[in-house]
Amino acid sequence: MSKDPISIREDDYMTHARQILRDNFLRGLPVVDEGNRVLGILTDQDILNIRSSKSNVTVRGYISESPLITPEMDIRKAARLLIDAKQPLSPVVISPSDRTIAGILSNADLLRHIQPTKGSPRNVGEIMTTKVETAFPDDSISRIWENMLQWDYTGIPVVSHKKETMGIVTRLDIIKAGYARIGTTNMHGRSSGGSMKVEKVMSTPLYSVPPATSISEAIGELLRNDIGRISVTNGGELLGIVDRHDLLKACLEGTGL
Repeated sequence: MSKDPISIREDDYMTHARQILRDNFLRGLPVVDEGNRVLGILTDQDILNIRSSKSNVTVRGYISESPLITPEMDIRKAARLLIDAKQPLSPVVISPSDRTIAGILSNADLLRHIQPTKGSPRNVGEIMTTKVETAFPDDSISRIWENMLQWDYTGIPVVSHKKETMGIVTRLDIIKAGYARIGTTNMHGRSSGGSMKVEKVMSTPLYSVPPATSISEAIGELLRNDIGRISVTNGGELLGIVDRHDLLKACLEGTGL
């Protein structure tokens, strides 16, 4: 886990939380009370879900429940809790009876220390998501935004109209660009991505591996490039996508967790 994480209070404004995520390239923030006790977590998905037209919206109404993880917990058990909660990260509390924050644990932290087992799938071709929704570079951010919310995706590959892979647009890309809205306006007071195109905010390149890549190799690629997902391609053709959640789950296969 990482110690001394940046946290936020439930009565802080969402605009402030959003700014912290942007400035620190974070995917979530622990929410704590005045005694530094964990109330839950605010994720980038919660930020994108803002619908209110008011600028004084507080964090209170957008807190997600976080799993109970303590410093002494076995990392595989912690990984299972994170997977079951469908969260990319979670606060770590001192104990079940003392929910004072002790740190924060992300799926990337776990992947640095968990290795595949004998029961794990052999390669990414066995675990990739094959039904991959894609975006075109000239798609509007507002449309992709709605798609992310509808499909609960953290990132969408960007392809040309000739189906050539170009890059990826992620939740963090949208938030960093200022298009994390309150109501129908972005952070600069303009319409929420109505005319802004995906090509203006997408990340490049789209990192890729062939389907025969081992689970360990794929984990190495994600950690080395500090990315949340990697495409699986064959001769430039997009076959599927694998993210940290998929790889963490694969490492628990055969462990009984």
